[in-house]
Amino acid sequence: MAEYKLLKREGRAKRAVFHTVHGDIQTPVFMNVGTAGAIKGAVSTEDLKEIGCQVQLSNTYHLHVRTGDRLIREMGGLHRFMVWDRPILTDSGGFQVFSLANLRRIKEEGVYFHSHVDGAKIFMGPEESMQIQSNLGSTIAMAFDECPSSTAERGYVEASVNRTTRWLARCKKEMERLNSLEDTLNRGQLLFGINQGAVYEDIRIAHAEAIAELDLDGYAVGGLAVGETHEEMYRILDETVPHLPVDKPTYLMGVGTPANILEGVERGVDFFDCVYPSRNGRHGHVYTNEGKRNLFNKKYEKDMRPIEEGCGCPACQKYSRAYIRHLLKAGEMLGMRLCVLHNLYFYNHMMEEIRDALDQGKFSSYKDEKLYRMGQLEREK
Repeated sequence: MAEYKLLKREGRAKRAVFHTVHGDIQTPVFMNVGTAGAIKGAVSTEDLKEIGCQVQLSNTYHLHVRTGDRLIREMGGLHRFMVWDRPILTDSGGFQVFSLANLRRIKEEGVYFHSHVDGAKIFMGPEESMQIQSNLGSTIAMAFDECPSSTAERGYVEASVNRTTRWLARCKKEMERLNSLEDTLNRGQLLFGINQGAVYEDIRIAHAEAIAELDLDGYAVGGLAVGETHEEMYRILDETVPHLPVDKPTYLMGVGTPANILEGVERGVDFFDCVYPSRNGRHGHVYTNEGKRNLFNKKYEKDMRPIEEGCGCPACQKYSRAYIRHLLKAGEMLGMRLCVLHNLYFYNHMMEEIRDALDQGKFSSYKDEKLYRMGQLEREK
C-alpha cells in the first residue's frame, strides 16, 4: 500500500516521499512525458535513469488506440514492455475529451470518440478508463474526467464538474473491483482524482472539498494551462490547493515552465508534468540557468561551449553548441536527442535543487534567486 510521508513544510510548500509498489518518489517531482511509452526524441529508459527521472508518464488513450492495452497486458504490462522498473503514471484519457473536441460526444455514461489515428469508433467511460489503465499496470491511474475550457460559461462548467464527480465515484468503485481480482497485473494500483472548475474559484473549492471526502491516494488540479493567464492559474492554485488533503500528493497537470513549477511548489504542489522540455528540445530550444536559448541562432554557429557550462547532462559533457546547431540545421535526429536530454536533465536537476532547498528551509530564497537568474538572457536583449 502506498504511503505519503510529509517530511517538511515551508509555508505551503511541501517536501515529501511517496512510497509505491514500484519504488519511492521524492517530491516535489517532475514526471517525464512519454505519451506512447517513450520520450519523443529517441530517449531510452536507460537515458531517463542517467538524467535522474523518477516517474514516467504515459497516455491511456494513445496506448489504447495504438498497439492496444490488451496486447501490452499480454507482454507483461507497461513496465516490462518499455523496460522501466520505476513508477509510471497513466493519465485517464480525460484530456483527450478536451483536445479532441471535434471528434467526440460527451454523455453521462462516458465519451464517444473517433480515433485520431484511423477514425474508428471508441467509447470510453470511467470503467473503461480504469480497465485500460489496469491492463497497462501503471503505478498511478488517473480518474476519468472532463476538462472544460478555461473560457467555458459558468453553467457548462458546473454541469461538467458535477458529472466529473459522479464519474470519479465510478472510477473508485471499478478500481477497487479490479484490484481485488487475482489476475490483475498491479493489485496495488493507485487512484488520483482530478479537481476541475475552469477559472471559477467557488466551483473549484466546492469540487476540491467533494473529492477530498472520497479518501483517494492523491489529488490533481486539472484544466489549467489551457488558455488562461499565468496569474489566473496561480490565483486558482492559491484558492484551491488549501482545500485538498495536505497529507496526500497534489499534482498540477500539464504544467509547465520552470517558473510555473517554482510557483506551483510554493503553493503546495508535489507532482508536475509537461511536454515543454521534450517538445522545445526537438525544436532546438534549450533551458539553462540564464534562460532559454534557441540553438538555431547564428550566434552559436562557432560557439564551442556546451549548452550550459557546468551542466552534468550527457550533451553538455561532450558536445558544443556549434555541433548541436549543425545537427539541428542538418535535420539529424542526434541534435534533437541531445537537446531533449539536456532539457529533461535540467528539469530533473531543478527538482533536486528544490528538494534540497526545502530540506534546508531555504526554498523562498532559492526560488527568488532562480527566477532572477533565469531571466538573464531576456534582460540582455
